[in-house]
Amino acid sequence: MKNLKKQRRIQVIAVAAVALIVATALIGYAMRDGINYFRSPSQVVEEPPKPSEVFRIGGLVAEGSLQRGQGETVRFAVTDGGATVNVAYTGVLPDLFEENQGMVGTGRYVNGVFEATEILAKHDETYMPKEVMDALKEQGVYQEPET
Repeated sequence: MKNLKKQRRIQVIAVAAVALIVATALIGYAMRDGINYFRSPSQVVEEPPKPSEVFRIGGLVAEGSLQRGQGETVRFAVTDGGATVNVAYTGVLPDLFEENQGMVGTGRYVNGVFEATEILAKHDETYMPKEVMDALKEQGVYQEPET
């Protein structure tokens, strides 16, 4: 009787361990496309990602680089002070999007151009995304806002 209880307890623990492993694997598989890594323009220029990789890029919209073309396609450059990456975006830009302001974009880097599928801009005069702020500080470009 004692041996049967021990055997049953081992079976329950083994089934629970297998279920935990399967659940973890399924969660990882489901999230593989939902994770987008952040890169600064300097990191993109130094080590260009594969064209199939979706990632986020952030920095300041370079002054004089904003070009509104035919249709909805907008071209501009994003910089962190150390490097500049050209960006193409088809769609409507956020209202607060402008030159010399922080932005974060999601998309792919294809043939030297970041093809954005989403553009996010600051939401007030003092806000800057943490990743962008860190990248700008690393390049020695970031200045604390005056309050």
